[in-house]
Amino acid sequence: MAGIVIYGTQYGTARQYAEELARRTGVEARPYDAVGDINQYDAIAYVGALYAGGILGMKKTFARLASCAGKTILIATVGLADPTDAEDVENIRGNMRRQLPGEVFEAARIFHLRGGIDYTKLGFKHRTMMRLLCSKAKNLPEEKKNAEVRAMLETYGKQVSFVDLDAHEPLVAAL
Repeated sequence: MAGIVIYGTQYGTARQYAEELARRTGVEARPYDAVGDINQYDAIAYVGALYAGGILGMKKTFARLASCAGKTILIATVGLADPTDAEDVENIRGNMRRQLPGEVFEAARIFHLRGGIDYTKLGFKHRTMMRLLCSKAKNLPEEKKNAEVRAMLETYGKQVSFVDLDAHEPLVAAL
């Protein structure tokens, strides 16, 4: 079975998970924009960073897949959101459903991993976006601040990492 780990990352956390997954499974890891024909693979694991509700490169990658028939498709999201929080997971999956062809969403086994953030490495656009989001979030009534919002406010301006390379054991086993 030919397999590949494809990743979409801007600051490196998703790449950390993807490279570790590749190391543990013996398959190649490549960034989404360096992968040619994904139809040649029987097993496709996509590890993508969450940015403003979207998963970097995922839509472009799976738009090129002709069919899911006979393929193992695994998707892992990587973000600050707590993967044990049901509301966060529901929001992420809702966004995934809008980004993926229906066949891919239904065929995929989906995993959620916790990433990190280092504000000193953010580009101007992302720093500005985070400043605006945090400013808006601070003004929310407490009952409207979900786990994702609280995590964003707690980590704003800091360097934090929730990366746990052992947390993706279920993904390793599935690939």
